[in-house]
Amino acid sequence: MDLLASTYITLITLLFLTPKGVTSSTFTFVNKCDYTVWPGILANAGSPSLGSTGFELPQQTTRSFQAPAGWSGRFWARTGCNFDGSGTGSCLTGDCGSNMIECNGAGAAPPATLAEFTLGTLGQDFYDVSLVDGYNLPMIVEGSGGSGMCESTGCTSDLNQQCPAELRASDGSACKSACEAFGSPEYCCSGAYGSPDTCKPSIYSQMFKAACPRSYSYAYDDATSTFTCTAADYTVTFCPSSPSKKSSQYPTTPMTSTTLPGTSTALPGTGTATGNPVIGTGSEGGSVEYTGTDTPIGYSVPVNSGSGSSGGETMLADGSYLAGLAMGDSSTTASSSFLYSFGLLLILLML
Repeated sequence: MDLLASTYITLITLLFLTPKGVTSSTFTFVNKCDYTVWPGILANAGSPSLGSTGFELPQQTTRSFQAPAGWSGRFWARTGCNFDGSGTGSCLTGDCGSNMIECNGAGAAPPATLAEFTLGTLGQDFYDVSLVDGYNLPMIVEGSGGSGMCESTGCTSDLNQQCPAELRASDGSACKSACEAFGSPEYCCSGAYGSPDTCKPSIYSQMFKAACPRSYSYAYDDATSTFTCTAADYTVTFCPSSPSKKSSQYPTTPMTSTTLPGTSTALPGTGTATGNPVIGTGSEGGSVEYTGTDTPIGYSVPVNSGSGSSGGETMLADGSYLAGLAMGDSSTTASSSFLYSFGLLLILLML
């Protein structure tokens, strides 16, 4: 067999054996809420647009987009939106500030539940659902057609119903993070608390974690919150189990809070909390500890013996390891792309 024929066979074999993720992945958005949502899409620097940056998704409908290999970005759902005939308006939660249905490169105003992705080239995809910027509705991410662990992740609990009064936002239709509510470094993992050794889970992040054990609850919650799959398509479902109630149907009497000075309070099974200890109290009186009874059936709750990133991983302000990957700070993603491109270049030079 001559060199030219051998080269063509090698090139064809490489193209057929290349993982599906090198060409594209399909993102499918499903709205199982009992109301319309307006998903937002934010591609990270260097990633192309998926054809839309924001769109209307009526209840019980779906919409799909193709994403190329190496794409990274995030998705969320805007709720309580009011747009006129020209597409001008705003949203109660998750608003991107564009005053249009399309977000045009702007991200979600917290609080908002976020789904974050970094698609691999020859390697793994990384994905998570993050509550670091707060919560506005239930969401899960499911992979299909890929190889590897490819586990589902997300939050099916309605945290708006259990949100402490001091975190409650938008008339009860969203729940702030402690960082947004108080702005203190220990909640935001900033300043002197800007490392896994100094920033620990707070009573608020532990409440989020108890309800949604696979979601990011604070900045260094990597160990139980980042998931991987290779060459998969992904479905992002809003209100995946029973539909969420509309914001107007949320209880009008929020939980009050009792601060216990000089003490530390932990939720059952979640370890010791740090920061300002607060226990929510219902209208009936007496303290109420959130125990995560809404943990979805079929989800295993990972045992987290210690959270935090290993050395060299990049952490962004919004607080997830995946966010660092999404911005191109992963040597793994970069090296995979380089090896693939270099291999194709060698083959072309041999022609």
